[in-house]
Amino acid sequence: MKLRFLLPLLVIISACAGNRQQSIDYKQVKLADRPKNIILMIGDGMAMSQISAGIYWKGVGHSAFEHFPYVGFHKSYSCDNLVTDSAAGATAFSCGERTENNRIATLPDNRPCRTILESLEAKGWATGIVVTCSATHATPASFIAHQELRAFSEEIALDYLDTPFDCYIGGGKGYFNQRPDKRNLLDSLRKRGYVVHTGFNFNSLPLDGSKPFALFTYDREPPTASAGRKYLPKATSVACNFLDKRSEKGFFLMVEGSQIDWAGHANDRNWLRAEMLDFDKTVQAALDFAARDGETLVIVTGDHECGGAALTKGENKREPHVKFTSRLHTGAMVPVLAFGPGAEKFSGIYDNKAIFLKMQEALISQQ
Repeated sequence: MKLRFLLPLLVIISACAGNRQQSIDYKQVKLADRPKNIILMIGDGMAMSQISAGIYWKGVGHSAFEHFPYVGFHKSYSCDNLVTDSAAGATAFSCGERTENNRIATLPDNRPCRTILESLEAKGWATGIVVTCSATHATPASFIAHQELRAFSEEIALDYLDTPFDCYIGGGKGYFNQRPDKRNLLDSLRKRGYVVHTGFNFNSLPLDGSKPFALFTYDREPPTASAGRKYLPKATSVACNFLDKRSEKGFFLMVEGSQIDWAGHANDRNWLRAEMLDFDKTVQAALDFAARDGETLVIVTGDHECGGAALTKGENKREPHVKFTSRLHTGAMVPVLAFGPGAEKFSGIYDNKAIFLKMQEALISQQ
């Protein structure tokens, strides 16, 4: 008898809780004067068409992308090409410098440029990376490594031993323990005080902030979202809460929806849809943390556009039909969405390297 009345009550409570989450008025969130934390979220290969499609697929009024009060555009070209690759694009974000395509946080004369992750870690901030690719892929590598070519995966993995970081969640374990030189870099990380695990058990990690950690989700590249990869939204929440405990000074977290780009290269709209919906959930997780915290700047952008995607009329009037015009990157400008203290700095049209400068400017009173 009691159970019969209890079940409907639980349904009502659950529905009300869900409605409360959806009805958050982000304009009314009390924000600090300047950010203590920065979450930089990169949808690799994501520009206006991909964001538009994601909003329509999610349902207008329900996408996390619609909560951002400030929107700008960056010009994504590299120093040697109107069309950038992910290495040069991410280096512009991480170093504030234009470089040649294929370079990982190095300048055209092969000098390394110091990344924002390295700079803030040295000043006491906690730092982290969460991705749906391998640790040695171009975007995460450009925040932590310094190599002439993005293809130097074995060397990039070695750079993880030279650059202190507080957490990593993503693929690529094989580059650390299945190497031609027979070195086991996982043991090297453990000797440096890191907790190193494989899989998706976040509870096995030092979530109290007591130790740095690396959680490798896959040996090489993770599968697609539609093939069962689900960790990115949860991993982002875990990383935010961990880093918040790790340093009283603040934190910097880079999150990448890596496979939006791969879907563009494949001209696969179903793959793109699954990746955009997964990234939408991930952006929502970051916004939820920022809304509770009030001291966190969330920046969402892409490094470039991929696929030359255009949205045309589909069979369903509310569903876009994504038509690809290329299997390569394009030179289209890329939206920059910002929420939190300092978000107003990201309005307008500017070079991609300005994102680095704007992040530094937002933190200037903290440094």
